[in-house]
Amino acid sequence: MRRHVNQRQAQVLELVRARGTVRVADLARELGVSPVTLRRDIEAMAARGEIQRMHGGISRADPGRAPAPPAAAVAGAGGGAGAGAAVGLVVGMVVPTTEYYYADVVRGAREAVEARGARLTVGLTRYLPGEDRTQADRLLSTGAHGLLLTPNWEAGSPGPGEGAWTAELPVPTVLVERWAPAGHPAASLDRVASDHAHGAARAVQHLVELGHRRIALASRATPTTARLRAGYEAAVSALGLEPAPPWPAAGPGPLSDADMFARTLDYLCEAVTAGGVTAALVHSDTDAIMLIPRLQARGVRVPEDLAVITYDDEVAGMADVPLSAVAPAKHEVGARAAALLLDRLSAAAPDAAPRQHLDLLPRLTIRS
Repeated sequence: MRRHVNQRQAQVLELVRARGTVRVADLARELGVSPVTLRRDIEAMAARGEIQRMHGGISRADPGRAPAPPAAAVAGAGGGAGAGAAVGLVVGMVVPTTEYYYADVVRGAREAVEARGARLTVGLTRYLPGEDRTQADRLLSTGAHGLLLTPNWEAGSPGPGEGAWTAELPVPTVLVERWAPAGHPAASLDRVASDHAHGAARAVQHLVELGHRRIALASRATPTTARLRAGYEAAVSALGLEPAPPWPAAGPGPLSDADMFARTLDYLCEAVTAGGVTAALVHSDTDAIMLIPRLQARGVRVPEDLAVITYDDEVAGMADVPLSAVAPAKHEVGARAAALLLDRLSAAAPDAAPRQHLDLLPRLTIRS
């Protein structure tokens, strides 16, 4: 791999020396490489003083000019913003949406970035397949020095053969609210995420303290679900609880939102009336608020027959009867991820510090 990089950079140097000035877009097309890959080569060659960067292109180095310092060193010299300043740096952030859950994550990142004199740019994927890589490349092409990245991994972590490109990006990258298993290339990236498994287990523990022994988990398929189920099942086992009835097998083909909601309603009604379930952790708040009147219409009283704790705590406190809820530290996740990335970008040797995996514990709020 290193030999190919050296060969490509030698080609770049030869072409620049022969032509004097070359447009980056033309050079990428001629060499058959992506603009992102070429940008990484240019950064390295400019740091060694082999070429000079200019707007949209590169030129031969001036023999009398010292090599340009790395961007991180320039950013760290910004004096007026205080210790840890990152003046002039641009942080790119790729998220599925800036609504609901991710509104607080983005807000936390933006506040942390701006507090250190840097700028945040955002790319949205709307959970479209392949769009996370497209948005990452776009942000890099417009000058992002580092990336905060939430890829479209359905289970919150990549499937087999998925997501290896995240570890090959030419700039420091932090995964946000995503995980990669040990052995996957992305597992070597910095990461900041909510410990959803702990949050689910904490909800189960509280319900046990209230006297419940058979507790259900109701969660439609989201990137959070796998972690919620892992924490829920671990708590059920550790606390010696009676297992809730299993979910009915899904039929062929994907279900619509209406079908998934109806399936959850049917499951909870059956779990209470025939399965002995007396409490449930429901993901998310909006589902719980919609489910409760429908449960009551079918003879399941809340909380007399079924105690409910919700997960996310976006609107649980605004229900007609405020609901107890587990709240991931969304704002703090964004802020910690941004600070971690800026610390790495501002360091003299960005790759020297150990990579970090930070799991922030959600908070349980009890409402009567």
